[in-house]
Amino acid sequence: MSKSMSRRVRRAGSAAVVTLAVVGLAACSATGGSGDKSTGGSDGDKVTIKFSWWGSDSRVTTTQQIIAAFEAEHPNIKVEAVNTSWDEYFEKMNVMAAGNDLPDVMTQDDRYLTEYATRGLLADLGSQDIDTSKIDPTVLDTGKIDGKLYGIASGVNVHAVVADPAAFKAAGVALPDDKTWTWDDYSKIAAEITKKSDGKVYGVQNYSFIEPVLEVLARQHGEEMFTADGKLGLSEDTITSWFQRSVDQIKSKAEPSASTATEVQSAGVDGSLPATNKGAMAWFWSNQLSAIQKDAGHPLQLLRAPGDSEFGHTGEYLRAAMSYSVSAKSKHPKEAAEFVDFMLNSQKAGDINLTDRGLPSNLDVREAILPKLDDADKTSAAFIKELTDDKVFETTKPVPPKGSGEVSDITGRVNSDVIFGKKSAADAAKAWMDEVNKAIGQ
Repeated sequence: MSKSMSRRVRRAGSAAVVTLAVVGLAACSATGGSGDKSTGGSDGDKVTIKFSWWGSDSRVTTTQQIIAAFEAEHPNIKVEAVNTSWDEYFEKMNVMAAGNDLPDVMTQDDRYLTEYATRGLLADLGSQDIDTSKIDPTVLDTGKIDGKLYGIASGVNVHAVVADPAAFKAAGVALPDDKTWTWDDYSKIAAEITKKSDGKVYGVQNYSFIEPVLEVLARQHGEEMFTADGKLGLSEDTITSWFQRSVDQIKSKAEPSASTATEVQSAGVDGSLPATNKGAMAWFWSNQLSAIQKDAGHPLQLLRAPGDSEFGHTGEYLRAAMSYSVSAKSKHPKEAAEFVDFMLNSQKAGDINLTDRGLPSNLDVREAILPKLDDADKTSAAFIKELTDDKVFETTKPVPPKGSGEVSDITGRVNSDVIFGKKSAADAAKAWMDEVNKAIGQ
């Protein structure tokens, strides 16, 4: 996930799926695309391709630099930028799809990859001239659906516990051994920190507004949120226990009250408990550590998920921070593939991107940028390497099915009912399963 994504991920989910009903109709009749005369060069030799992405102003700046570097090496290709905030990205993309004007190259999120691929909107990148030899096969698998490659990860992230050693030290609580700690250890440690800091610092931030931690817990139990054939793969007991821990931690004051938790969630990365020095732990994507540490004003660290040694399976998984896809309707697929290849494999692009689109999926590019990273990003890179070396990433998480873009919104709503006492954890688990199954057409 990108550094800006977690602030707004819930809002985007339902809006993107609603407009996709129009996309399906558009795909059936589309004959044009962004490579028609309106976007091509007037001299007949130079072609124009569109590239879409979401992100902050800093990403706009770096992407423009990458485009300039690409165009310098490919004088026959002009890249037209199409960028928005995450809030608006898939709404805009779906409107473009309905108008037969999808960008030639687009940035994708795994929640929507199946949605676009199954409507015939994306090209099979496995048949394009794109070098993937320096990408770990398990990372490459994050963009495969039914054996075809519809998205290639720009970089990778892992969901982990961001911990503030200073908060632990001030409370007189030792940092856990994250190779052996259990979920009960996690809750007890969090409650102890809140108690010993007289409530000035909470032990942990609420984890159940979005679903990645549920995915971790499920994998530890040998389950998957979604199976390879696109069905819900979670047990009701797993979901119940996940919600119940939030309820129990509010009661023990390990985490804030429901109202405070809601405010913190709405405040995004910058307003998180560790970023504001009001909490010792919170769950985030590894590439968000740099932003949180900058706000906190002192070093933070990453901890492995509790429970990895508790159930016989590890829970962490490598996730594509975002992926590059090519429109199936592009009239310049060769040039689009050249741009994707440049984004993935050019050291120039890597030196500009650094970790902004995740820790580079190209292993050679990743190794080369390490000395250029700030301390927090070096910590994140070392963390992912350690987990990789320890074979923590047992299996690749299946690509989510069509409709999974609604899951974050569903999770946030149901979690609110749980923490405010409107639903029991058991009732919430049933409601969550019903809503998710409906969203994915089961």
